[in-house]
Amino acid sequence: MADFTPDFSQYNSLIGLFYEAAQGQVGWEKPLSILREAFSANFVILILKKPSKPTKNSEKLGLMIAVGEGMDTEDAVQYRPYIYHLTPFSDREPDRIYTITDLMSEKEWRESDYRIHWCAQSDVFHVMSVDITVGNGETLRFRITRPESAEDFSDQDRTFCELILPHLRRALNINNQIIHNQSLRNLYSQAISRLSIATLIIDRKSNIVEQNLFSSHILESGDGFKVVAGRLEAYYPSDNKALKILIKEVFDRTGDRLKSSLPLAMSVSRPSGEVNLGLVIEMIPRFDISDHNNNSYAVVYIRDSAGTSKASSDIAKKLFGLTPSETALSLQLANGLSLEEAATSLGIRRNTARAHLRSIFSKTGIKRQSDLVRIFLNSVAALAQQTEKPEPVEA
Repeated sequence: MADFTPDFSQYNSLIGLFYEAAQGQVGWEKPLSILREAFSANFVILILKKPSKPTKNSEKLGLMIAVGEGMDTEDAVQYRPYIYHLTPFSDREPDRIYTITDLMSEKEWRESDYRIHWCAQSDVFHVMSVDITVGNGETLRFRITRPESAEDFSDQDRTFCELILPHLRRALNINNQIIHNQSLRNLYSQAISRLSIATLIIDRKSNIVEQNLFSSHILESGDGFKVVAGRLEAYYPSDNKALKILIKEVFDRTGDRLKSSLPLAMSVSRPSGEVNLGLVIEMIPRFDISDHNNNSYAVVYIRDSAGTSKASSDIAKKLFGLTPSETALSLQLANGLSLEEAATSLGIRRNTARAHLRSIFSKTGIKRQSDLVRIFLNSVAALAQQTEKPEPVEA
């Protein structure tokens, strides 16, 4: 008999692996491998993303996690197409378990194109299937299969599948939420980087826990800050002493909710002689019920006022209705260059630059160069960094 009746410890271990996989602590192949053994299956498949129907120019692949005969664990996560619109399990009632016998006779199944051209190639004959609804309204596909030489899925197999299904659904919802939160986190981090703001997360001992790309550039330059044994330090001893005092003050007031929500700031000198770096530090709000501060973290923001804007010229052009040449000049001025310096940088004559500037003033309705710099720096153009090749500037 292929029926599996787990004891409490086996069941508890399996459910635990579901939630560990949801949080990324183990791979999904681990609980799926246990299920494959439990159901005496040749394959257990979790389809996390359905591929789109192929078009003339492209095909969007689906994301499938599969464990089975002839597969290495390294092959468990696969991006691959499958003919989902031919399977008899497509568009069935969600969260309901189906087997082949629920849908058709054995003769119909044997003669179906899907079995002949897809299932038979992998010795798949018996199938137990359920489409699991998750919080975002999508359905994820869960399939357990056996070869023709094995017994069909029994009522006991179905009962055990129904038993684990709520836990699998919750774990998948947790996984989706974590992925969604991480995507938002990455998006916000990219936006802050595009505004030339370095962010670092540190603990009470100044150890750097996490940092964005822009902070990596600042730290690697050694111009104002440095990393010593994984800790954030200022370049000059006097600044470093002030930084330590600032960090200690931020962490020491974590018990006072009003004070802990207020950021602290300081200016940091640079060996290069450039304008000082500005630093702001504040505690990251905690929402756990623990009274201990051992896991408290602070976020450090560093701004390089001398940094240049990498705003997208294409976005800026669309925002202000300027020509490519006018946009290029505006971006140079926004980066602090004088009109003459901008003309030299762009390889154009000063009279041409003045003509562009007059046209820019006319189109934007402003009258001073300082106002032009201000509206460019405060626009959303900086949130779309330059990725396209700059267009040539008219001389």
